[in-house]
Amino acid sequence: MSRNQASGTSIAAKEVRRRDVRGVAARAKGLRRPLSAFARACIAATLAVAAIGGILVWRFTTDGNGAVEPPWFSGYVDVTVVPQYAFEVPSGEGTKNVTLAFVVAMAGQACTPSWGSTYSLDAAKTSLNLEARIAKLRSNGGAFAVSFGGSVNSELADSCQNPAELERAYRAVLERYNPATIDFDVEGDNLADSAAWQRRANAISALQKERIKEGHALSIWLTLPVTPQGLTDAGTSAVDQMLAAGVQLAGVNIMTMNYGSSRSNSQSMLDAGTSAAQSTHDQLSIIYQRAGMTLNSEQIWGKMGLTPMIGRNDLPGEVFDLDAARGLNSFAVSKGVQRVSMWSLNRDVSCPQDTPEDAASHVCSGIDQGTQRFSDLLSAGFHAKLP
Repeated sequence: MSRNQASGTSIAAKEVRRRDVRGVAARAKGLRRPLSAFARACIAATLAVAAIGGILVWRFTTDGNGAVEPPWFSGYVDVTVVPQYAFEVPSGEGTKNVTLAFVVAMAGQACTPSWGSTYSLDAAKTSLNLEARIAKLRSNGGAFAVSFGGSVNSELADSCQNPAELERAYRAVLERYNPATIDFDVEGDNLADSAAWQRRANAISALQKERIKEGHALSIWLTLPVTPQGLTDAGTSAVDQMLAAGVQLAGVNIMTMNYGSSRSNSQSMLDAGTSAAQSTHDQLSIIYQRAGMTLNSEQIWGKMGLTPMIGRNDLPGEVFDLDAARGLNSFAVSKGVQRVSMWSLNRDVSCPQDTPEDAASHVCSGIDQGTQRFSDLLSAGFHAKLP
């Protein structure tokens, strides 16, 4: 994800659809005598309670460790962009959760974790004041996740080919920051590297089991590119590999952005996003069945996340505006989607008038937002604290 992401143009998508038609209408047989008004009232009350309970079950899913997890919003923060985004001081409900991006391999050191390939974990502590800012966020009632990968640099599993060293690299990040949720944003050439996915899956499976044994929850998300037809072939294979390795996935978060030629001229950015979500839902139903887990439609939606790139996207003609944000939020709420994110909180402000319009900016959205913020619109109904 970020300014160089172009998920819709580099990998041909194959739509995997399967419609599961279930259920038989139940027919109530006539009673021998009419019910009293009191009995009818009792039945109505019982049905109302059951309906409310059904909604609560529908909206509250479980994380990768089986714990109940209410739906949440967490905008991405590009940690290395200047000027820094002050994530440690939430400006509203929509900014209390942040997903810090991106941990990647250090330049020239294939198995060493870094922020943006430039800052070692030690350097991030001193130069970016990262650990103190995380502590301040927590003291202000916020929470955070750590995201590995992104579109620009090399995710650790792609560069580090030694399984033991790779596991140590991931463990160093977990022990340093102690996140309960981690995210793998894998795209571009990295997405198609099946050998790297196998290394990643094995390492994360072992670390997840290790953390659970030690009493630490670890929710794991995959953030993957899509077209309006859903996940690419490489994306479906990635989910297959993670599940086959025993990783308990909290969910799959799709990047509803940068569609390129996969989006028709008549299709709005909102329509492309909802189409991608529905197609991914159908694909995940098959993927989980293939892994020996049969999940119903609501459970699949509860294992999904949606992440647009707000405002001007990286590709010409793609603009995700405020109305699209409202529409995507309504869709997510209606379907029972578990997670909504956005790229990025750094960009959630109108650009100065003299900003060039030929490219997406790192620090503003590229559209006139007035006094509105995408984080407020997209987070409506998703105000739970990150696990």
